[in-house]
Amino acid sequence: MTDLPLTMLLAGVVAGAAPIVLAALGETLSEKAGLINLSLDGTILLAAMTAFVAALASGSVAAGFLAGGLVGTAVALVVGLFAIAWRQSQVAVGFVLTLMTRDLAYFVGNPYSNQPGPSAPPLPLPWLSELPGLGPVLFRHSAPVYLSLALIPLLWFALFHTRWGLRLRAVGENPAAAFARGFYPSRVQLVCLALGGLMVGLAGAAFSLAAKPGWGRPQGCEGTGWIALALVIFGGWHPVRAAAGAYLFAFLQVIGIHLQQWLPAVPSQVFQVAPFPLMIFTLLLVNLLQRKRAGGMSDSPLRRALRLLTGDPPAALGRPLQRDG
Repeated sequence: MTDLPLTMLLAGVVAGAAPIVLAALGETLSEKAGLINLSLDGTILLAAMTAFVAALASGSVAAGFLAGGLVGTAVALVVGLFAIAWRQSQVAVGFVLTLMTRDLAYFVGNPYSNQPGPSAPPLPLPWLSELPGLGPVLFRHSAPVYLSLALIPLLWFALFHTRWGLRLRAVGENPAAAFARGFYPSRVQLVCLALGGLMVGLAGAAFSLAAKPGWGRPQGCEGTGWIALALVIFGGWHPVRAAAGAYLFAFLQVIGIHLQQWLPAVPSQVFQVAPFPLMIFTLLLVNLLQRKRAGGMSDSPLRRALRLLTGDPPAALGRPLQRDG
């Protein structure tokens, strides 16, 4: 493989992973605060449809991203209403919402299927885009790709190096103790849920306006929400590792496209489906490592290398939140 195809391959991975990174980071933020939002897959579809329709009607890609972000925030707040205010099952509410929003997206968006529309233009960064090697890979993309790249270190810093992040993690571990320290767990969770939903909505908009411009049925982003949920576990509830999992999944998708050209005798459906069982295998491996760690697995170089993949969920994840005070 020459340098040019390798550069194009890596640039495709960075661009293709952007929506998955946004969704995984949004769910990581919610789950670190102790809330599971299972509505991701339907939210991404509804946000993708809304963003495309808004951009098509207004002629503004920015309006499309704003509409998609608002949809993601609204759905997340519905989850918060049931889970925080009414103390209902987060899993049940999220699952029902993902089915409802998926069907709503296809029903409302049906008149706009397969129509040409606007898409986010590439915005090469001055000077940086001319750097050999890194320039084409990192600095010749559209705005949502830059946003996904910037949010990785930003969220990591906010979670682990700020007072706000300390409070958030305290709520995710022990809401009662956090309340005893003088702040309100329900407020922290609601803010995190809204911010996480905003990222998920932007992920949907990034699909229909950047990664795979347009809207139709079946939509290319269907199933992405479940992948993002899996990546949060894969990443041990850590934003950097979750993002790394998103890039791995995107790499498997992109390399599958190239393998179709290199191995034409193999049915194309094999390469389209292959990333999903490979990710499932990886998750099973991570789960096995966690079990071995709990059982006192002896230390080894391989064990230390694979330890980076494991992590513990927040202690209060998924538990009904008692009323503040």
